[in-house]
Amino acid sequence: MRRIFGTSAAALALATASPVLAAEGGMPQLNVHDFPPQLVWLAVIFVILYVVMAKVAIPRIGGALDLRAGRIKSDLDRAASLKNQTDQMIVAYEKARAEARNQAAAVARDTASALAQKASERQAQVGAALAAKIKTAEGNIAQARDRAMADIRGVAADIAADAAKRLVGLQVTPADAQQAVAAAMKERG
Repeated sequence: MRRIFGTSAAALALATASPVLAAEGGMPQLNVHDFPPQLVWLAVIFVILYVVMAKVAIPRIGGALDLRAGRIKSDLDRAASLKNQTDQMIVAYEKARAEARNQAAAVARDTASALAQKASERQAQVGAALAAKIKTAEGNIAQARDRAMADIRGVAADIAADAAKRLVGLQVTPADAQQAVAAAMKERG
């Protein structure tokens, strides 16, 4: 880049120093006599380029910028709308979730209550059945005890009569032996 500027600067210095060199085949744009027409053409081309830029290029660029701004605005509007819809859906989801949680808790409470009631009913039925069985068993035990006691009295009377015969040599009747055993049992409680 330095070379280009250096070469151009040298050529410019050479042309201005020697007007004869420019007229003899040097660089025509550096000829001082040709400056007024060059300036006119410069102005004409500048005006044409200015008009083309002002009437064609800049409106197209402005239109593209307006179109892009409109597209960005519509995208932002659509994004805001979608965000609002998403927020509404999140609120509805949270509400439905809370309602489902409350329903589940209510169902759990109702189920626990129903199960507790069934358990208490079942316990009452089992308790009543067990009470009936216990009464029956107590009756059977009392009968068995009474029979055993009667058998024990009979066995005790037999043993007492046999002991009296062996130890003392006394013959005791079974009725007297039973009376003696009954009296001894009454005494002991």
